[in-house]
Amino acid sequence: MEATHYIHSHFLTVFLILVALITSSNYLDPVSAARPASGETNTEFIKTSCKSTTYPNLSFSSLSRRSTAIGVSPQLLANESLTICLETAQSTSAMMLKLAHGQGMTSREVGAMRDCVEELSEAVDELRKSLGEMKELMGKDFDLKMNDIQTWVSAALTDEDTCTEGFGGKVMNGKVKTVVRGKILEVAHLTSNSLALINSLAALHG
Repeated sequence: MEATHYIHSHFLTVFLILVALITSSNYLDPVSAARPASGETNTEFIKTSCKSTTYPNLSFSSLSRRSTAIGVSPQLLANESLTICLETAQSTSAMMLKLAHGQGMTSREVGAMRDCVEELSEAVDELRKSLGEMKELMGKDFDLKMNDIQTWVSAALTDEDTCTEGFGGKVMNGKVKTVVRGKILEVAHLTSNSLALINSLAALHG
């Protein structure tokens, strides 16, 4: 009887330790309890997640190329989405700076380009801060850090929209306007999609 009691006590102790470890693990990684079904492939997970975004086709086409890095993690999905936003905003800003120093543009057009580059520069800074915070997103400060990320990405989207509005009306004409406006809209749409995925991540924790 004493041996049986000892075995039961031993197994109970091991069981309680395992429960404590699992609980601690979920506490450190609040998203882990909301992982997708194990049978879902990376691509299927991305496609399903992108349905919650404003521009689902753009979301899927940009993220599916990074399916290996994303896996089926909502946090890695949001992280990669922000990375794409930052890279696109940086390349668009560089392209516009080059165009602004080109020939054949009126002073008004150059002014609009430089104003837009300034707005994009602020957006890049906000996206970079969001990405840095995303990599530290765990533990009891989850809600506070998530709030910072949402605020910065929303501000970046506002800056990009302001930049887009600067090319309205007759400020700029022709092919340059079409190309530039198209690139800025792409950045804004990617940022909008990122914000939707970040909001979905926040909802999983809530």
